[in-house]
Amino acid sequence: MIYLTRLNEKALVVNCDQIEFIEATPNTVISMTTGRKIVVSESIDEVIVKVVEYKKKVFGPNYPIIKYQGNEV
Repeated sequence: MIYLTRLNEKALVVNCDQIEFIEATPNTVISMTTGRKIVVSESIDEVIVKVVEYKKKVFGPNYPIIKYQGNEV
């Protein structure tokens, strides 16, 4: 689970295992596998970093580092 922020600045917690895809339209819209869409104030890159950090907590520090647009997360 990762903490994110709605556009009205209220916090929410998202099950990152249910994220299907993320798009910027220009707000960041997270589409869940359930069909629900969530608009958050974090950028796509910030969401990705939060997901990878969460996965490292769950699976350990050797969780694979990925490269996204030249940045390591």
